[in-house]
Amino acid sequence: MALKAVGQLVCGAALGALVAGCSTQEQVRSASAPVAEAPAVAADTPEALLARMSLERKVAQIVQPDIGSITPEDVRQYRFGTILNGGNSGPFGNDKAPAADWLKLADAFWEASTAPLPDGEPVIPAIWATDAVHGHANVPGATVFPHNIALGATGDADLIRRIGAATAIEIEVTGLDWTFAPTVAVARDDRWGRTYESYSEDPALVTKLGAAMIEGLQGRPGEPGYLGPGKVAATAKHYFGDGGTSQGVDQGDVNGELADLMAIHAAPYPAAINAGVASVMASFNSINGTKMHGNKPLLTDELRGKLGFGGVVVGDWNGHGQIKGCTNSDCPQALLAGLDVYMVPEDWKALHATLVRQVKDGTIPMARLDEAVLRVLRMKQALGILDGEVKPSARPNGGKWALLGSPEHRALAREAVAKSQVILKNAGILPLKAGAKIEVAGAAADNVPQQAGGWSVTWQGGGDLTAKDFPGATSIFAGIAEAARAGGGEARLAPKGDAASKPDIAIVVFGEPPYAEFVGDRKDLAFRDEEGLALLKAYKARGVPTVAVFLSGRPLWVNRELNAADAFVAAWLPGSEGAGVADVLFGKAQPTGRLSFSWPATCDGAPLNGPEGALFPRGYGLGFAAPRIAQIPLDETCNALTQDASAAWFASGKLGARVQALADNALLPDLRGSGNGIVATGVDRRAQEDARRIAFGPGAKLSLTGPASGAAYRITYLVARRPAGPVTVTAGGKALDITQGLSVAEGKGWREMVLSAKCLGETGGKLTFASEAPFAFQIGEVTRDDSAASAECSF
Repeated sequence: MALKAVGQLVCGAALGALVAGCSTQEQVRSASAPVAEAPAVAADTPEALLARMSLERKVAQIVQPDIGSITPEDVRQYRFGTILNGGNSGPFGNDKAPAADWLKLADAFWEASTAPLPDGEPVIPAIWATDAVHGHANVPGATVFPHNIALGATGDADLIRRIGAATAIEIEVTGLDWTFAPTVAVARDDRWGRTYESYSEDPALVTKLGAAMIEGLQGRPGEPGYLGPGKVAATAKHYFGDGGTSQGVDQGDVNGELADLMAIHAAPYPAAINAGVASVMASFNSINGTKMHGNKPLLTDELRGKLGFGGVVVGDWNGHGQIKGCTNSDCPQALLAGLDVYMVPEDWKALHATLVRQVKDGTIPMARLDEAVLRVLRMKQALGILDGEVKPSARPNGGKWALLGSPEHRALAREAVAKSQVILKNAGILPLKAGAKIEVAGAAADNVPQQAGGWSVTWQGGGDLTAKDFPGATSIFAGIAEAARAGGGEARLAPKGDAASKPDIAIVVFGEPPYAEFVGDRKDLAFRDEEGLALLKAYKARGVPTVAVFLSGRPLWVNRELNAADAFVAAWLPGSEGAGVADVLFGKAQPTGRLSFSWPATCDGAPLNGPEGALFPRGYGLGFAAPRIAQIPLDETCNALTQDASAAWFASGKLGARVQALADNALLPDLRGSGNGIVATGVDRRAQEDARRIAFGPGAKLSLTGPASGAAYRITYLVARRPAGPVTVTAGGKALDITQGLSVAEGKGWREMVLSAKCLGETGGKLTFASEAPFAFQIGEVTRDDSAASAECSF
């Protein structure tokens, strides 16, 4: 019987549980148990299956393509072992696909991978992995839990374990088997764009909460139900050092004595392994200059040897291609270093052919390939996949839509939101008094996509998402309005404030826009958006007490806002259940949240990692019983606010802070989307979707508008196929025909275009490209550059 079908652990069913015979005392080990356990005894064991597989199908088990680049027919032909969906990959090309489409595609992949093989080789089902980093949040209608930084503020391991269990059920409803979570990074520089994926800067807290999440997702090894119905395979990521890069640069370098680095950044992994984690994801970053995907001493000698991990080591998005001497389609170094599964979203066909050839010519020993394949098969065995499992829609929770975003799961998320709120300042106005007349202001107040943050329906979150993409969710304002009515008062939404009103109290909700990964990297910690500050000051001028509710994926320098507000709440990224914020504001729940990261006193961004230099140390948070007020006024000096950050118009996959992209006046957020003949899509240059492919329809125009500083433009670009008609660019002067330059660039990789006044006539704050015929090119960076003021234009 299938393990998932019966929910019982049987002798030999869990990964690593294959023992020399079965005793009456069943022996079960976890999914992290070493691969070299006792010999197999049955014909359908991973070892027996491996012995019957061809080289080509062995290689397919360790190649993981993205659903956006494969079809069920590809799965039928190649028999991939695992499949993923990237943050912007949804079923049938729709990243907002409804839940039913996820299950439909899961069934299609299952049926393709289990179709009979005419050559007698074993049929081995594929499994599907997703980034369910705060709930199954890629799927509209799922419960979106607070991001890890908020869960860290709860400090509640039992809560996190229950969240893991709820997330696993919702994943299984849509037919998936595996999640790339939890992140167990110890973030030490808040400028890092993934800080919100970290529970804390404290290794001990990350260790405790990471293990709890793994137990929630998988169950506990040796206990009934481990990896059974309602459970999925978990991933501890990213091994290791992702939270310790220099200046918080995503995918950057981590420097220092190895023992010191491991004491901080590898600290959560022994507990994750003891908790039975099925997989570990290799990190993008380097350790003292060596990329982790190719670091054999750390992937094999340390993780396998000293830490004893025997599960699957999976790569990150084309991470193997960043190893010196490698490309996305050619990298034996990664497998030889200890990687078991290549995450190769688009170049899977070429990589498959390369790996087959390299095993044949001896570059990769067959024994190493077999070892990797055996680990994949054993993870499938632990999930019950090799033991007669049925297609996803026929499993116990498959298609049970009432479980997706269920009232019970939403109540759990609301509990987590309330427990994560951290009061940084309270001049005696919290909890709010019953019967109060409240005005709620700020663009974020009634904005579910913003409160959810990144990794919510889409990879970056926000953008063109609306509340309709989060069915069943509750905005922060909606939660406040409900609580106010319940207490005999009222709450009115006034996003920009109402100068004519005089409420009893105003709640201003503001904060960071959504982002994910490197797109969220910062050079400092200054919070620059002054919408919230202006509202707080306006209410203060009218004598209205204020509560600031700050949404962010990290601590930021907000001294000005702290000075202006009477109470200040760090609400983090609460997810779909905004009512949890109101539960604390109105005193329905006690404010038990405590900072899991130090809060900066200055805006320069230097890592704090402790109480020295912190405005509020880790562990800080106010209760209602004895409200305290931070030293007022706080210093509002911030040199970063006066520095010109306008030179970069487009870099690292995002537009500059004051830059817009328009397709004949249709906005394209971060150069993404379509409008009036332009289609802008993300492409990989150095990292996932850090560049854009701009496709022009006949007569289409694309304009970038921004600060006019810098006398010339530098544009990094790539042309795959020369224009079929004239292409021009203008910056306020006459149009410059650049057709010839683009034609010369055809097929020559990434190049730099310099546009100065010598060819443009003017270099104002608007740059417009126009194409008379269909044409596409890629843009990596657009910057303004004073040093090129007198330069000749070049392509």
